[in-house]
Amino acid sequence: MQLSGRFAADLAAIWPESERNGPLGLAVSGGPDSLALLLLAHAALPGQIAVASIDHGLRPEAAGEVALVERIAAERGIPFTPLKVSLAPGNVQARAREARYAALAQWALAEGLGAVSTAHHIDDQAETLLMRLNRGSGLAGLAGVRAASRIDGTEVTLLRPLLGWRKAELAELVAAAGITPAADPANTNPDFDRARLRMALAATDWLDPMQLAASAAHLAEGWQALDWYAELDWHEMVMRDEAAPGGLGYTYCANVPRVIAIETILRIITELGGHATRAEAGRAWDRLWQGKNASIGGVLAQAGVERVEKVGVMMRVWRFRPEPARGKAN
Repeated sequence: MQLSGRFAADLAAIWPESERNGPLGLAVSGGPDSLALLLLAHAALPGQIAVASIDHGLRPEAAGEVALVERIAAERGIPFTPLKVSLAPGNVQARAREARYAALAQWALAEGLGAVSTAHHIDDQAETLLMRLNRGSGLAGLAGVRAASRIDGTEVTLLRPLLGWRKAELAELVAAAGITPAADPANTNPDFDRARLRMALAATDWLDPMQLAASAAHLAEGWQALDWYAELDWHEMVMRDEAAPGGLGYTYCANVPRVIAIETILRIITELGGHATRAEAGRAWDRLWQGKNASIGGVLAQAGVERVEKVGVMMRVWRFRPEPARGKAN
């Protein structure tokens, strides 16, 4: 199968033609991975793609990299949009990622795109799995980079059709097209965790990125099953608490494994206007399971045991209500 046909098949597996309602937007940095994405998508979807390139304002070379992508897109008649972002204080790579995806979501909505695609590949997936293992991530994190998801806080579809491709073959594709890609020094800067891990992987011959990526895919399937069960738990075991002030509260009949209950607790917190991490929800579950009350993300959770009429047995029943507003100090 030619490379464009292979790409088209990979894309169709995560974005069926029947679900497409606009062009595919490509996030292209000027590096070999994203330039390969541009070439493959242009060959597989002529006239049905658009390109954006982002200047994070971190390096003087970034403007030239955006110009490189603009030239390559123009040579192929592909609509191009330059994007510039400002970063909030904090971890540079984390803030850059947040700003990048927020800008891509705004671009997709403004241009009426059907989805946005990035160029994450097998080697990225392997690095992500190892980094998250080293940080003690839970199953949601170990599931790795998803082939299809949403940009956080939006309904914009985010696709990664290159998760079955190796970095080396993408670089070869770009070289065969006679294009010299940009080189981001952050990729080899040992100050960054991912760069250090990438160098360690290159120096070993017993870790197989393809097998690591396969493990991440298996973990993603396991996470999908748990996510499905959590959705069921929400609909069957969570009820609006009409006795709460203004009816703003939920009652949760907690009878599922901890990992699933954490997802249900997070959803309750969100529905009540709060925000919490999985780690915080896990600590709240620990307290509630022991019969202790908990405060999480601006929500009070009260532990209890009651007879639940719909199942006819005694169960742990937890009540969630927003924390009352604190009075001002005199």
